[in-house]
Amino acid sequence: MLIDDINSNMGYELILALGAFLLSMFLTPIYTTFAYKHKLWKRQKTVDVSGKKLTVMNKLHAEKIKRHFPTMAGVIMLLVVPLVIIVCNCLNRGQTWLALAAFVGGGLIGCIDDIINLFGKNAAAGLRAPVKFAMITILGVFLGWFFAVKLGWTSIEIPYLGAFNIGVPAMIALFAFAVVATGNAVNITDGMDGLAGGLAMLAYGAYGIIALLQEQWYLAGFCFVVMGALLSYIWFNVYPARFMMGDTGSFALGAGLGVVAMNTNAFFLLPIIGCLFVIEAGSSLLQICSKKFFHRKIFISAPIHHHLQAKGWEESKVVMRFWIIGGVSAMLGIFLAMGGGIIN
Repeated sequence: MLIDDINSNMGYELILALGAFLLSMFLTPIYTTFAYKHKLWKRQKTVDVSGKKLTVMNKLHAEKIKRHFPTMAGVIMLLVVPLVIIVCNCLNRGQTWLALAAFVGGGLIGCIDDIINLFGKNAAAGLRAPVKFAMITILGVFLGWFFAVKLGWTSIEIPYLGAFNIGVPAMIALFAFAVVATGNAVNITDGMDGLAGGLAMLAYGAYGIIALLQEQWYLAGFCFVVMGALLSYIWFNVYPARFMMGDTGSFALGAGLGVVAMNTNAFFLLPIIGCLFVIEAGSSLLQICSKKFFHRKIFISAPIHHHLQAKGWEESKVVMRFWIIGGVSAMLGIFLAMGGGIIN
């Protein structure tokens, strides 16, 4: 009977994904015309978090800076995903409220950052890192409170070990960490044409399948709607990209993915399903710590995709190989979910 339910609902999920894809494809030329007309070019950061000049980064981005293409294309996803979810009656208090709130909330924080990037004058080219971190943390804590107090989630599943009741305060902290860490990791990964979009699509696809197997039809629908919107984005964003998603898209995708991981009770599979997000964020953190405490760099440039680019790898080569790794890790995550007690 479960197979029949999955088959019948899978058709509906695919229709949702197709709807999001077609709507995004329709809206993209409208956005593109507006963005190019008003020259919504992304300003490249000239200093890092410590205030030092980003000489290597600017050399790597010299071609992109020269050819000019707009940012903030994530606003298309920010419009399409809630619209499809609402119109198709996929709102559900226990499954999609928090994921949609995180997606929209993260997107709005990123949108503020993008607007400051476009029209501000500071060398950081956007919101200051502490301000951005505080905003996404507040969002994560609020959503974590709703998750633990209003929905009653106080236990977390560790694959192959079972469920552990950690209480309300710890659950709120863990939920906030999931939102903040994943939001920042996707944002850090968004540095090459198609890279973050492709990896996010694979991760959402994996969690969509896990949600289907858990019979969380609404949550699976949310994942597939995001996938549909991402397919349209990648169509235009593969090298050479027509535009960038900006922080609007990366923070929306990251925050939403963190909530989906919590809602499927598969948070501890996130470092596997989204392993490259972890590697990307980890490489940046290692670089910052090494420069601060040892006054030397580990990588030529961080995150690691820029290190590989500086080593001579073509951008498209880095992206395609990262996509392959992301696909393998997504399949591994689904396999571990099936065997580790995440899916009953």
